Amino acid sequence: MAKKQSLCGFLSLLIIHLAIKTSAAGTPTLQQLNRGFTASFDQSAGSFQPLLSDPTGIFSFGFLQINSSNLDLAVIHLPSNQPIWRAIPGRPAQRSGSAFLSFNGSLLFSDQNSGVLWSTPATAGDRVVLLNSSNLQIIKVAEPIDVLWQSFDFPSDTIVQDQNFTSNASLFSTNQRYSMRLGSNYLALFMEFGRGVEEPMYWKRTALQAKNQIVAGEGPIYAQLSPLGFLGLYQKENAPVDVLSFDSFARGITGFRRLTLEADGNLRAYYWNDTIWVSDYKAISELCELPSACGAYGLCRAEEKRCGCIDTRSHGCLAADAGDLCGSGNDDFWVLRRKGVDLANKEVLGFVKVESLKECEELCKRNCSCWGAVYNNASGYCYEMDYPIQTLLEVGDENKIGFFKVRIMGNRGGRGGGGGGDKVRKTAEALVVVGVLAAVTLAGVGVYRLWRARRKRGERADGSRVEGLAPGPYRDLNSSSFRSIEMFNSFRK
Repeated sequence: MAKKQSLCGFLSLLIIHLAIKTSAAGTPTLQQLNRGFTASFDQSAGSFQPLLSDPTGIFSFGFLQINSSNLDLAVIHLPSNQPIWRAIPGRPAQRSGSAFLSFNGSLLFSDQNSGVLWSTPATAGDRVVLLNSSNLQIIKVAEPIDVLWQSFDFPSDTIVQDQNFTSNASLFSTNQRYSMRLGSNYLALFMEFGRGVEEPMYWKRTALQAKNQIVAGEGPIYAQLSPLGFLGLYQKENAPVDVLSFDSFARGITGFRRLTLEADGNLRAYYWNDTIWVSDYKAISELCELPSACGAYGLCRAEEKRCGCIDTRSHGCLAADAGDLCGSGNDDFWVLRRKGVDLANKEVLGFVKVESLKECEELCKRNCSCWGAVYNNASGYCYEMDYPIQTLLEVGDENKIGFFKVRIMGNRGGRGGGGGGDKVRKTAEALVVVGVLAAVTLAGVGVYRLWRARRKRGERADGSRVEGLAPGPYRDLNSSSFRSIEMFNSFRK
């Protein structure tokens, strides 16, 4: 009897808990969304407001609060609260009670004040369903069922097991700074700068084609995350053209898997062990090889695993920049040089062979889209960076010399240190000339006063006088004035 009462009490508490949870969500979780469905965002719902559930109850689709002010649509892995897919509207959705989701053949994420923020291209759908694979689909009820749109074709930062990643898709990190795309025979990671800046590659996996060959004209390759613990590259549905194996490969681990491009630019694989996400693979194993491990104009010391700055500042590196230097001429910058530096992504960056450091620098100076270059004095290779300067590696080889542009107006914290554009040089020369003239004027006034004083003291009884200064060469005048003249000459090439 006591056991029955205990069981009844437990069930009562469970029912109350579920009722509170459903009430907090504001909208009951459905198994499908039909035409005419509308749901408003409930500001009291917590970080996630579920609207649609998969048959297993492991995944849910609904409103996701990104921070204290923004909102998105997302598919969530409920046991871990991990977003698997996000809509990511072109305009940020404000976290407010005026946001709502509707379905009338197409999914529409709207705001009463801003209008439609995001929508699916499908317009003739009958239902929205969430599969137990985490795939969100808009379907047309027919025989057979016609899938008009699915989230698997438009991934955000993650792909999951059995999901095809095609050459038409891209992964973007949540901060939109990095992307993953497929090429004709490779998988690669890229930096994203926007403003027309070409996306530089920083990691590449070329298909080994050991078990199968890529055949020209037979279509593009695609990637698929296997439940067995590897990422396969395929051209057709047969043997893979390449296999990127994870730590758990062929170990019989059956946990749900995901592959995510993370905010630091690394590509990582995980599997769910019913408690936590277990790290299973990372594309970039060394901290210093991440594209921006130490930030803009940063310097990463691999052995110490510490960050510094290219210009040896102790109070912070130069500020991050964007775009290019083409807007107002090719001299709106000053130059920072540093020996013993290298690029982590040089193997995929490309280079030109030149005769000297000067030639390498001139190539970059003449190119307004170039932000810097690293020259290898031993090989003669010149690696140009047609993108804003990120983190570089500190190496012991001083044959590797870096040349970096710093925008004048874009970096309020910038300071000269190694030459620069014509505008910087002319400004510096003008300041030095003013300084020299001021020093000469002050020296002249001092000489005149000293001469007058000594003249008065030195008059003889017979009216004759003794000169206060003996004649001498110009360099024997005040040494600071002489150093100013030397500095003035040093600005000329």
